[in-house]
Amino acid sequence: MSRYWSSLVDRLTPYVPGEQPKLARLIKLNTNENPYPPSPRVAAAIAEELAGGGALLRLYPDPNADRLKEAVAARFADAGIGPRQVFVGNGSDEVLAHVFMALLKHDRPLLFPDITYSFYPVYCVLHDIAHVAVPLAEDFSIRVEDYARPNGGIIFPNPNAPTGCLLPLAAIEALLAGHPQSVVVVDEAYVDFGGQSAVALIARHPNLLVVQTLSKSRSLAGLRVGYAIGDAELIEALERVKNSFNSYPLDRLAIAGGVAALGDEEHFETTRQSIMRSREALRAALLALRFIVLPSVANFLFARHPAHDAGELAAALRERGIIVRHFRAPRIDQHLRISVGTDEQCGQLVDALEAIVGGSATR
Repeated sequence: MSRYWSSLVDRLTPYVPGEQPKLARLIKLNTNENPYPPSPRVAAAIAEELAGGGALLRLYPDPNADRLKEAVAARFADAGIGPRQVFVGNGSDEVLAHVFMALLKHDRPLLFPDITYSFYPVYCVLHDIAHVAVPLAEDFSIRVEDYARPNGGIIFPNPNAPTGCLLPLAAIEALLAGHPQSVVVVDEAYVDFGGQSAVALIARHPNLLVVQTLSKSRSLAGLRVGYAIGDAELIEALERVKNSFNSYPLDRLAIAGGVAALGDEEHFETTRQSIMRSREALRAALLALRFIVLPSVANFLFARHPAHDAGELAAALRERGIIVRHFRAPRIDQHLRISVGTDEQCGQLVDALEAIVGGSATR
């Protein structure tokens, strides 16, 4: 502890993101990035912003990012969403940081699963929010009845991370109806890979906030664009926090790229369908190698092998130039989270695992 640190800094255990190695020729399946490039419209939109030698970069961007909010609202117009129901930020992580401060800091504890996105407890410590980790069932599913207790809010990813398991919309609606005085935040970073968005429930439940990102299904992890959708009253709370902290959260290039990505549904549909097909083929191959693999509707699989230590498997894969994610945490320390790559990358992963664990795989 430095003598110059505040007491808060000393209490923090920062979130540890997936490794971003600098080595060449690695097969990188550890951070759930999209293996395909974004829509060509993104590069074209950014190039337009940089025209004239980048003269526009001397000007501040639109502090409200109105074009991006309108593009998000247009995507969810069937659910009755308008721009006043959209909040945007630098990736869903920044959006979530504002959510914790604006909507989840109350006298009663915040509830979230014990196995979930590990940024949640970090935000709780950072913002001094009391919280309770609610255990998942043995099959790693969320049981709505376990949340029937006093709370200052509920948050969970859907599909959950790192498990990939999905909570059906009917269960989410039951949770919302059972806690009308609490904000329920559904973090949908991976919903586009086979889930159904809870945005459809917002019109009936003013206590629902849905958070999404363009990092995964739109291949824009490098631009950092995220957003929240909910009742206008919830969005106003987020805007008040944002405008007391950073009035220009998204830069010109991120706004332009985000609008362009949201406008290309054909590219979005093609790439997400490719990832879902690859995921199911990879799951079948892992099962053939006697892995135990959870059903997933994300762009990753959560798997363990009954005869091989997960940490040793991850190390053996790394020696072969393949990186996957291993969490040294209770209940999941024998699991690997494997991002879905291209078919070629997945094939190389299966070949490596076959050499490590033995047996044969069909793909």
